[in-house]
Amino acid sequence: MSNEENKLQIRKLSEVELQEVRWLWYPYIPYGKITIIQGDPGEGKTTLALRLAAACSTGQTLPGMEIAEPFNVIYQTAEDGLGDTIKPRLMEAGANQDRVLNIAEETNSLTLLDERIEAAIVQTGAKLMILDPIQGYLGGKVDMNRANEIRTVLKNVAAVAERTGCAIVLVGHLNKATGANSTYRGLGSIDFRAAARSVLLVGRMKKEPYVRVIVHDKSSLAPEGKSIAFSLGDENGFRWLDGYDDITADELLCGFNAETKTAAAEELIRDLLSDGEKVPCETIFSMAASRGISQRTVNQAKKNIPEIVTTKPSKKWFWQIPK
Repeated sequence: MSNEENKLQIRKLSEVELQEVRWLWYPYIPYGKITIIQGDPGEGKTTLALRLAAACSTGQTLPGMEIAEPFNVIYQTAEDGLGDTIKPRLMEAGANQDRVLNIAEETNSLTLLDERIEAAIVQTGAKLMILDPIQGYLGGKVDMNRANEIRTVLKNVAAVAERTGCAIVLVGHLNKATGANSTYRGLGSIDFRAAARSVLLVGRMKKEPYVRVIVHDKSSLAPEGKSIAFSLGDENGFRWLDGYDDITADELLCGFNAETKTAAAEELIRDLLSDGEKVPCETIFSMAASRGISQRTVNQAKKNIPEIVTTKPSKKWFWQIPK
């Protein structure tokens, strides 16, 4: 290296130009950055990734997403067959399959250090790239538990995202540290989480096996978004659900079920109605919200108190437990 190349360069932050963050799905997935979707096997993370790809390929939207023109998506999978698994699921999701692209890997496996990633993004104009799962694209010589090796790989991926403006989504599994804080549940080095600007956790409601919840577990560029739920596996098929926006990452990972908060809601209701007077249900919902209990949970708790009388003498609903 020449002296000229090795010359120290200093710059003032006053000379650095401000850059506005652009969003594919605010505040969950930024353009030009790494996002991680993680969860246990079979809990819905690939379903979310495929629904995201389908929405972007057609200009449809996910909950809270702004309408945009359809664009190309690159989808790489190291676990599922394209013809027998990925394509049928994309068809079910209504994807425009001319816009869902794949880098051929039959003779040359892709890794996160592969120059073909950036070349494919530039050639196709893709604004979203999904790699599922992360460990399938590390390469045989990279140990996902060694921080120094992971940092090198993710620094390259982050640079590609930055240069191209493409949102790069890595799908990852969780480790087996049941009960641990969500920060330490990602499989491999914690540097995966450190490199990502956004982390989405997908899990199953224990007492509602068809309900999957997406929790915004890390957000470096905007306030964390509310949790979002979808139904998967019942006779009605995939659909987005309301009423789960108060679920947290640690609740989902630590075996959270509705019983804990429902019991708290039931106790609150009985306390507010203990004097036998009519109480506006809006007051009950407001008091519950201040304690982190959703309206859905309050309504569920109400079903456990059959002595409640509901009336609407005017424009407001009232609840009462008569003496």
